[in-house]
Amino acid sequence: MLAGLGSRLLLAVALLGPGPRAQAMEGVKCGGVLSAPSGNFSSPNFPRLYPYNTECSWLIVVAEGSSVLLTFHAFDLEYHDTCGFDFLEIYNGASADKGNLLGRFCGQVPPPPFTSSWHVMSVIFHSDKHVASRGFSAGYQKDVCGGVLTGLSGVLTSPEYPNNYPNNVECHWVIRAAGPATIKLVFTDLQVEGNEGCPYDYVAVLGGPGPAHGHHYCGSTRPPTLVSLGHELQVVFKSDFNIGGRGFKAYYFSGECQEVYVAVRGNFSSPHYPGSYPNNIRCHWTVRLPAGYRVKVFFLDLDLEEPNSLTRTCDFDHVAAFDGASEEAPLLGNWCGHHLPPPVPSSHNQLLFLLQTDRSTTRRGFSVAYIGVVPMNVSCSRMDFQILISAQALAPLERTKVYLGSRSCAAQEVGSNFRIQARFDTCGTESQRRNNTSVIVSVLYIDFSASGQEDIHEYEVRCEPRRKEASVHLLSGSDWLGPYAATAEHLQEAPPRDEAEVLEGPVTVVAQDTSDIVFLGLCILAGVLMVIAIVVLMLL
Repeated sequence: MLAGLGSRLLLAVALLGPGPRAQAMEGVKCGGVLSAPSGNFSSPNFPRLYPYNTECSWLIVVAEGSSVLLTFHAFDLEYHDTCGFDFLEIYNGASADKGNLLGRFCGQVPPPPFTSSWHVMSVIFHSDKHVASRGFSAGYQKDVCGGVLTGLSGVLTSPEYPNNYPNNVECHWVIRAAGPATIKLVFTDLQVEGNEGCPYDYVAVLGGPGPAHGHHYCGSTRPPTLVSLGHELQVVFKSDFNIGGRGFKAYYFSGECQEVYVAVRGNFSSPHYPGSYPNNIRCHWTVRLPAGYRVKVFFLDLDLEEPNSLTRTCDFDHVAAFDGASEEAPLLGNWCGHHLPPPVPSSHNQLLFLLQTDRSTTRRGFSVAYIGVVPMNVSCSRMDFQILISAQALAPLERTKVYLGSRSCAAQEVGSNFRIQARFDTCGTESQRRNNTSVIVSVLYIDFSASGQEDIHEYEVRCEPRRKEASVHLLSGSDWLGPYAATAEHLQEAPPRDEAEVLEGPVTVVAQDTSDIVFLGLCILAGVLMVIAIVVLMLL
């Protein structure tokens, strides 16, 4: 008990520090560390007028693994439309990190109840040298369920999780995103008394897709990932008078901390980039492309906390990529520090990108670009290119949007595929020497432009005629690829098994390489004619 209290006080001293906020309390005693399980605090002189030129900083630190519920009993500060004079700031963690700011308040409307996403919360009171009011009175409690959550991300759990939840409890959380952003809720655990219709114990989610009354969940089957229809999502947990369970655990992601990208090309970055990302966040970005595509991610910038000096692993702040739509998909990589990783390819049409940060040390973050790699089958003979792309992968593009070298060499529709077959003396092809090898090179264009915005993807198609080996590369010079723009990036994709079987099925649209067969046939025919001529001459 004493050891736990000592560790909390040490954390409080480290978070408060000797910074400018501590020095700003000019003769007025206010602020401090609140480490009891519950308590009350107020502005100086409350309920009388607070003094001018005052700044107070309270740091609430409860047992690790717990959360803090902050509520207001009274509130009256000088009003300003942006709270630029007297104000109260509430932080989800240490006040030194502006990324933890939950809100700034003034006037006579009290702030809503706030729940921290970890065991630390900070409250800052500031008054200027003009106009004073009665101030505020507030209380806090440890591990009381419910409240308003406005952070970029956080975690919700049933009371006393992972131990069994108590009987006869009802918790109400309101998750509120800044601006018009949506909220994503991901359950990682659920064990609640289960009955058809969930009439006894349940978790209800309101404000998401489905009926207006929301969805009720119980039993042990985890709910699906839920996305709000607007900028607010409500979660209710209720238990009756008997039979309990472990309860639930869920992460929420909001604002710039969660996005879903469906465009074939795009960029995204860590929150507040290129400024410092916030502490103690967990963010999701999902790339979801049409079936058949692969996703390729390029790091344009990376600056995170360095790896653990002992294990050399990314135990602190890190980004990770998963080969699918959830964290249960195969891990493609886990990175930290500042060295740019190589491009990251997925094997499916979805990829999840995750950023997780701890409670100290922030950096610039990351910036990435991604492209949807069009699934294609490319081959060549000694005389021509053959390119085959599923029309479904490029829907709703017309065949004229896919062309080799120039628009006059547009694809043809053959069955359910776009096909380009072009001789080496057409469609902008040219002969070059690469690494002392003669290659034939052309450019494949796929025009995704829409609504007056140009978006043309360029692939360099190469053929080594002697070996009849073809390859496809993302053309260099794409500014959005940052450091990767200087070199051609190999993007040849082997079609998955089911696509390969389709391409080898009844509709055979890739031209067969008949040049060697024709040559051998001509040689045999010439030999036969020569033998016949010799025999005729001998008979004469």
